[in-house]
Formats: sequence, C-alpha cells, structure tokens
Amino acid sequence: MFAYYFQLGLRSLRRNPALTALMVMAIGFGVAASMITWSVFRAVSGNPIPDKSAQLFTPQVDSWGPQQNLKGEPVEALGYVDAMALLHASEAKRQTMLYPVQLAVMPDGSRDLPLNAGGYAVGSDFFPMFEVLFRYGNGWSAQDDEARAAAVVIGSELNQKLFGGANSVGRTVNLGGHDYRVVGVTSHWNPRPRFYDLFSTSGFADEPDFYLPFTRALDLKMYTGGRNSCRGQLSFTNWADYVQSNCVWITPWVELDSPAEVARYRRFLTNYAVEQQRAGRFNWAPNVRLRDVAQWLDCQRVVPPESRISLIVALGFFLICLVNTIGLLLAKFMRRAGEIGVRRALGATRGAIYAQYLIEAGTAGLAGGVLGLLFTALGVAGVGVLFPPQIAKLAQLDLSLVGLTLIVAIVATVLAAFYPAWRAAHVQPAWQLKSN
Repeated sequence: MFAYYFQLGLRSLRRNPALTALMVMAIGFGVAASMITWSVFRAVSGNPIPDKSAQLFTPQVDSWGPQQNLKGEPVEALGYVDAMALLHASEAKRQTMLYPVQLAVMPDGSRDLPLNAGGYAVGSDFFPMFEVLFRYGNGWSAQDDEARAAAVVIGSELNQKLFGGANSVGRTVNLGGHDYRVVGVTSHWNPRPRFYDLFSTSGFADEPDFYLPFTRALDLKMYTGGRNSCRGQLSFTNWADYVQSNCVWITPWVELDSPAEVARYRRFLTNYAVEQQRAGRFNWAPNVRLRDVAQWLDCQRVVPPESRISLIVALGFFLICLVNTIGLLLAKFMRRAGEIGVRRALGATRGAIYAQYLIEAGTAGLAGGVLGLLFTALGVAGVGVLFPPQIAKLAQLDLSLVGLTLIVAIVATVLAAFYPAWRAAHVQPAWQLKSN
C-alpha cells in the first residue's frame, strides 16, 4: 500500500500545480534557511577533541590582581615566571606550554624566496595529549625537550611546498636562520575550534606550518608571534627583562584522568598562588581556575553570537513556512472531500485515509527537500556575506547535511500534515454522498 499511496501522492502533486508549487517552495525555502545556518553553527560549536575533552585542562593563575584583571577572572594566559614554575613542578600526567611563533622558511635552492610560516613552540607532550595525527614520523621525546634539540614537526601543507609531499623525516629545514631536523609530518591536523590557542586566535585559523620545542624557542629568545598582553608600567628593553615582566603570552595545558587528579591539581594551583602571595609577588588573595575543553570554549565564547542569532531566525522562518504549509495542505485535502467520502463509503478506514494523506504530504516534503538542497548549496557558497571568511569556509554541503536536509523536510511536512489529515479522515461519507 505504501507504493500505491506514494503513486497517488505523485499524481496529486501534478493535479494542482499552482498549490503544489507554493507548498514545495515554502518547504524548500524554510529548510534551506535552517540548514545553511545549521551548517555554520555545527562547524563552530562542535567538540574539537571528543575523546579527551574531559581530560584536558588549562590552568589560570591571576598574576595581575583585582585592579587589572577582567571582572574577577584571571588572565587567559601565563607569563614566563608562572609558566616555568608550573612546568617544572610536573604535577600532571602530561603537560605542555605553548605559544605561537612566526619564522621565515628557507626552501632548498638559492633561487627560491623565503616563505613566511606560522607555528607553535610546544612541549613533547603536546602530540599525545592532543592526539595529533601524523602522516610520517612522530613527535620528539622528553629528552629532546631537556636537550633543547633542534627538532621540528611540520604541517602537511608546508611539507608539500618544501618536499612535494614526500616523506621528509630526517630532512633539514631552515627556520629563522637555524637548521632543524624534521621528525614528523602531520596529516592535515587542525581541530576546529582550535581550543588549545584561544588566547592568540579566534579558534578558526588555518593549519599551523610547524611545531618546534618550547625549550628551544626560549633558548633562541623567540618572541611570541601572537597576542602579548601586559599591565602597568613597562620598562623592559631586552629578553631578560621581558620574561621577568608581568606580560602574559604562554598558554598552559595539562592532562588529568580522574576527578581526584583534577582536585589535586586545583589544590596545587591554589597553594602556588599562596606561596607567591607569601613571597610578596602577589598582594591579593589566590585566584585560580582550572577549566576543561568544553568549559574553556564556553568561557572564551568561541561560538560567534551571529551564528546563534541567525540559527534562531532561520528556525523561526522555517516555522512560519510550516504554518503556511498546514494551510496549503488543508486546502488541498479538503478539495477532495467527495473522493474521501466515496472511499469511506466503500469501506476505507480512517487509518487508511491517514496513511494515504500523510504519505502524500511526505511526497511533497521530499520534493521540497530536493528544492531545499539546491537552495542550501547556493546559500553555503554565499555564506561569506554574513560570516568572516575563516568561519564561512567551514560550512560545507557534505553527505550528512544532504541527508539531514531531506529528513527534516520530510518529517516536518508529515508533522505539519497531521491536522489536515485528521480533518480529511473525519469527513462524513453520508454528507458527501448526499451533496454529490
């Protein structure tokens, strides 16, 4: 019977072309508006590391005091003194300090011009902590951290530019005038949002070009290539003064596997702040935070407000389209009251009437979904009009979005058809036969 009712639905679409066109366009426009905004919202609000988001934490220590911080919240990053204290304490299973650096890359061959590359100075734990995907090789070891080794992990795009995408492990790369040995090549690893560096980026930057040892970067006195935030009177003129200032530019991350470890590390942060207070470095009460990935994303408000607003507006528009669809379906079904009366008189049950008209509505929803796919493809291509380029390019019409568009169109139309179908199923056969 389903196939038979589906054929009846297709015939019904051709029977009233004007009414059908209005209904299909209403469904198509409504579902397209919802799916376009949903594709953006899904891209910016997803969990960037679902397997470990509850085990990764970023510590915060208030090194500025209540007169300088933001509404009682500690600054989002650490200065050199606090970062090195936490690093040397080694209170976590894994930990890394990181900050962005910008360096010139010298390609092989004297005729090639230097490339401007952006990357990160990180610890060896960075790679297992954040589940970095490798195409070739791996990260460096903890011994390399201690030895301040000239090792580097390069990104897939930089590997393509320098070595044509071949296995470059063991090759040499010149970064900022210093040679580094390639120990690994990532495999297009770039979590969105970039949760581990929300201090210097919006969370949606392109894939980093390289990663080098944090200790090596400090030895070479590499200044941050990202955000650098300072408070008070600044008088430093060299690296030694800079690292002893209250400027913050280093982002810390630790891996904690259990609530007990989280509580213990939080106590460690509080005790550290108390020690700094006793030493006279802090003249305010301890103010620390320890947030996991989800809490950090929420704290930093990574999801753009315009994406939430546009999604709410689009859903409201879709609801209006469904209300109009209810009216169109009601008019379409009640025009056939005589046909319904004859079917009921010949023994058709109300359940059969429900099935016929709900399947017919689903057919209209399918047609609207196909039209909505076309509008969604056009909308995704032009989403850059409303959102920044870094966010707009995240919206893609993939298979999951195609399936979701069709399912939403069909299900929403069937739900909208329940009242019209109920009215059709309760047509009185006797009245229709007598009047006709």
